[in-house]
Amino acid sequence: MKVLVATESRLSRTPDGCIWSSDWVNYSFCQRYLDVFDEVRVVARVREVPSPPPAVLRADGPAVTIASLPYYIGPWQFARRYLALRRCVHEAIFQPAAVILRVPGTIGTLVEKELRSAGRPFAVEVLGDPQEVFKPGGVPSRLRPFLRWWAPRLLRRQCARACAAAYVTASTLQQHYPPAAHVFSTGCSGIDLGDEAFVDRPRPPKAGSETWNVLLVGSLEQLYKGPDVLIEATAICAANGLQLRISIVGDGRYRAQLEELARARGVARQVRFVGKLTTGAAVRAELDACDLFVLPSRTEGLPWALVEAMARALPCVGSKVGGIPELLSADELVPPGDKSALAGKLHEVLTDPQRLARLSEENLDKARRFHFSVLQPQRCAFYRVIRDATEAWQQGHGLAKALPI
Repeated sequence: MKVLVATESRLSRTPDGCIWSSDWVNYSFCQRYLDVFDEVRVVARVREVPSPPPAVLRADGPAVTIASLPYYIGPWQFARRYLALRRCVHEAIFQPAAVILRVPGTIGTLVEKELRSAGRPFAVEVLGDPQEVFKPGGVPSRLRPFLRWWAPRLLRRQCARACAAAYVTASTLQQHYPPAAHVFSTGCSGIDLGDEAFVDRPRPPKAGSETWNVLLVGSLEQLYKGPDVLIEATAICAANGLQLRISIVGDGRYRAQLEELARARGVARQVRFVGKLTTGAAVRAELDACDLFVLPSRTEGLPWALVEAMARALPCVGSKVGGIPELLSADELVPPGDKSALAGKLHEVLTDPQRLARLSEENLDKARRFHFSVLQPQRCAFYRVIRDATEAWQQGHGLAKALPI
């Protein structure tokens, strides 16, 4: 059976017909579905480009195809292309296939609306909390107050209607967006860590250093990951005598603004913008070269970058949002957006060698729960539920080749 996966990813197609991804939904990611399904068809926005953009990976490949939707960015472009999007979504799901919605998001919402009228089953993979995404300080939009009210209600309804639900958190998102009673549900991170992602042993205690290397990994397309908060905290630390060398891996439209912030706070020489890295080896090299991983996010599901850092036995500090408290203890958490609290926590952790060594050991042990061999059986159980529900629905409606909606 084929599976349709509706996603918010924005893809690019070159004249040779190849399709490229700049985020996690690439060909390697999609192969996880092939343990249960014969083919994967990704429903996503696609733009035409003359050549592959920088730092991208192939999205399509053997048994993985793309159902292209009109390309848009933001609510106003979405509104202008709404009718065309509806037509393309209708065409994409006009076939015998299981359907998985990666939500929250507008693409999943469009697909779910088409499925609902026919009573056709679908599953959800819940990746984040829209109430956190649209809180003050998050998405800069005049529609933000409305979206913060509307999007959570929509996600709750989708979870309640799904025949199976997979959450990237163990319990956090489930509490806010519960599945229907007696429906298959699992808490299973979307991350894939193989043997190469792990170091063999924790880091030994490190003596005091004149300069500490601190790393943040995350997109700069929005300020969700709090890079501005880290830059502000770096300036506070410098004023108090703690010298940090910050590396920020990631790119996006806010990079220039963040570079200007570093200059304005007098820490431009201490902040290095690495850009986007496409290979796991390159990311691991950055992780291995630093002393502390910091993720002062304003909103999160269960952050992949944090788990990857833990697998390298890195001590970590994060904000108290989303699934981060499922990974880090309360002593390593700070309120989101609080630069003073973050500066204080950085000083507290980095000046305690025994604490750094303890956190290294604890984080490496926690990260082992996210090895591919542990997570993939949980995912496959989820996939089999939606496969079986789809087959039962098709048989009940006498459908074999096409599914008119």
